[in-house]
Amino acid sequence: MKFGIFYELQLPRPWQRDGELKLYQDALSQVELADRLGYDYAWMVEHHFLEEYSHCPSPESFLAAASQRTKSIRLGHGIFQLTTNHPTRVAERVAVLDLLSNGRCEFGMGESASITELEPFGRSMEDKRAVFDEAVQAIFPMFEDGASEHHGKYFDIPYRHVLPKPVQKPHPPIWMACSQLDTIARAGRCGMGALGFQFVSADAAHAWVHAYYNAITKRLERLADYVVNPNIALVSFFMCAKTDEEARRRADGATFFQFALRFYGASADRKRPAPGTVNMWDEYNAWKRANPDAQEAALRGGLIGSPETLRKKLAKFETSHIDQVILLNQAGKNTHEHICESLELFGREVIPEFQGHHAAHESWKDKVMSREIELEEIETTAFKDRYGTKAMPAQVRSQKASTAG
Repeated sequence: MKFGIFYELQLPRPWQRDGELKLYQDALSQVELADRLGYDYAWMVEHHFLEEYSHCPSPESFLAAASQRTKSIRLGHGIFQLTTNHPTRVAERVAVLDLLSNGRCEFGMGESASITELEPFGRSMEDKRAVFDEAVQAIFPMFEDGASEHHGKYFDIPYRHVLPKPVQKPHPPIWMACSQLDTIARAGRCGMGALGFQFVSADAAHAWVHAYYNAITKRLERLADYVVNPNIALVSFFMCAKTDEEARRRADGATFFQFALRFYGASADRKRPAPGTVNMWDEYNAWKRANPDAQEAALRGGLIGSPETLRKKLAKFETSHIDQVILLNQAGKNTHEHICESLELFGREVIPEFQGHHAAHESWKDKVMSREIELEEIETTAFKDRYGTKAMPAQVRSQKASTAG
């Protein structure tokens, strides 16, 4: 198993004058620390207008800065929104990051799951899948030597030489965002790495790994002429401390990520109240008080605890053959100091054990991809529930109904 760190750049209210400055500078320092400690990936989202949940509209800028402060860690777009960006600009930015990082760029792609983001860019929930598919078809010829053109329903791009070209040939490794568990199988069918931005149990991970690799080996239908990237990565809440109790105290805001995700994506028409009308951090704390059992269950399901506890949990995940665990440490109001201490302790006492097993995993994967090993077709219906928040608090739903429009 490999290990990544993941950033939404969350900033709950109340906002301070220099809050975003500190947020960005702390995150860069954390990525620099993770690089020194031997973490494999740093993933950065792209989101627009999502107050408190994500203050990161320009991941290419952040990752470019990180490329100059790191040496080995892979720098991942997790993800570039193909619905809110022109394909040419996506290809240009991916290539530039690959050059700046000396070939360490990972190219994750997604659609966006919120009408809050899509509407200002002239996109809808109904057309976003078609826009994504067409953008993929337009982008990959741009990485090749020479010029290209694309004429479709959503993009009409004349014959041009898109420059520069990436270091990695024919292009950086490609990934698809899987904001819904069903999308994991779609990523497999498309031949893309699956970035599973969900929280699942070890049993569920086993089922979805089978679904993914069966799709990529038996039902492959690439959207364009690109190199297949057989990898599945799943996100987990994360906080490592000397004791389980201390880790849980330090990770008190971990479930803010999932609460906010549901807030923006699970409501009627996926709309939310007008900007500035809801204090999401206050709503989140009200939900925790009203749903203590759900909060406790979510924290138990994550990678939150002492090094010994996390080693035991990861051993279960390792048997499912996940390629990468993406660690969500910067969530809610988790402090910079606690995040750094967590990265250091985990990097020193946990990561080396699992890095030593990587060769065996790659051997297993090679046999699966060549179909020397045939994986069971597991029915995934029983594994569609993610752990974490089961429902939004009633006051959020009622506010949304009265103010969304």
